[in-house]
Amino acid sequence: MNSIEEYAVKQEKICRNHDFIDNRLYDEYGVYRGLRDEKGNGVLTGLTNISKIVSSRIVDGQKKPCDGELWYRGYNVKSLIEEIGAEEMGFEKITYLLLMGELPGEKEEKEFRELMGQVRTLPTNFTRDVIMKAPSEDIMNSMTRSILTLASYDPKAKDISVSNSLRQCIQLISEFPLLAVYGYNAYNHYEKNESMFIHHPDPKLSTAENLLMLMRPDKKYSEVEAKVLDTALILHMEHGGGNNSTFTTRVVTSTGSDTYSTIAAAMSSLKGPKHGGANIKVMEMINNIRENVKDYSDKEEVAAYLERIVNKEAFDGKGLIYGMGHAVYTLSDPRERVFKTYVEKLAKEKGRENDLLLYENVEELAPKIIAEKRNILKGVSPNVDFYSGFVYDMLGIPQELYTAIFAIARIVGWSAHRIEELICTDKIIRPAYMSVMEELE
Repeated sequence: MNSIEEYAVKQEKICRNHDFIDNRLYDEYGVYRGLRDEKGNGVLTGLTNISKIVSSRIVDGQKKPCDGELWYRGYNVKSLIEEIGAEEMGFEKITYLLLMGELPGEKEEKEFRELMGQVRTLPTNFTRDVIMKAPSEDIMNSMTRSILTLASYDPKAKDISVSNSLRQCIQLISEFPLLAVYGYNAYNHYEKNESMFIHHPDPKLSTAENLLMLMRPDKKYSEVEAKVLDTALILHMEHGGGNNSTFTTRVVTSTGSDTYSTIAAAMSSLKGPKHGGANIKVMEMINNIRENVKDYSDKEEVAAYLERIVNKEAFDGKGLIYGMGHAVYTLSDPRERVFKTYVEKLAKEKGRENDLLLYENVEELAPKIIAEKRNILKGVSPNVDFYSGFVYDMLGIPQELYTAIFAIARIVGWSAHRIEELICTDKIIRPAYMSVMEELE
């Protein structure tokens, strides 16, 4: 008898033969693969009050690409970040905005910050009994296991009332940094034979400050580091109902499932390299360019190597310049434009200006090369993931935590969409698939 691995390899060909569907059938039946039409527009599946993405405008009756905009609850994100101020940490304030639908007053913000600090804790012995028992290099899997296990500690885990779901979401938002960092520390100790340290969170610190403090043996961080990470979290916390993990949140919520199962499903969706893992691919690509380009300031040398990547002659052979292009934005990703200012400040503090120069040259040259080499129907510009990996690298955050950092931010958006789905919809989300199966009898 073959092992199950050998059996699966043997049967793969049979599965491929029976599961293959000719691409021409999608055109014949008017099916949009990935729920996106030939121009990249998403199929409309719902309505939301939470956020808005702008990538085009109607001019003289025609749809024209424009610089991208991202709005949270009626506020332009660019303006929100500018109004937060240079020294203030804004993650908690914007979390309140997305969850409650309005900006908090001074009293409400103070109360909410104190509440998040109060519930940023795990059940007694949870770190030892759950997180440290089965350490994994895949921190997203570790976190997902922890999320599902937390349900066992909640006597009202199955209660899907709006107030209880809001309570659960606020607790999970507060606990996510602990699940991520403790999960990594367990892996780093047991699997990589490094020293173990577990810091307790400080209820007086913001989410970004706690993250940096928890990750570092000496607990130290600079104001610039905390501000850049805080900004990154705000920019990643919400991006409309159509992104894969948020849509997953709404689909699972529509079934009547509990908060823990819903957020665990969103985590599983986010961890894919086509979604939350994109910044890791950018880092791998940039490292490859570093190894093959001698002078980062030589635009001709950089362009020549980028052409080799697009021609599938270099890097991973897939012909993609990672961090370029977006499913919705065309001329620009507003998150990238806001973030870049903070990236420059951090690069200066860390003495990484030469690395920043390479990123800037790739940012300038890649869209032109892609446009020349590929038949594209919309513009190509850098997205927020182009710089986020570089920032995490400068902050000393290990790559195993990159997608987890994304999750620490995006759970805010998931939570807002879960609440909206509970309030507004009582129908299960069930799209249709057309069968092209051949009847054999």
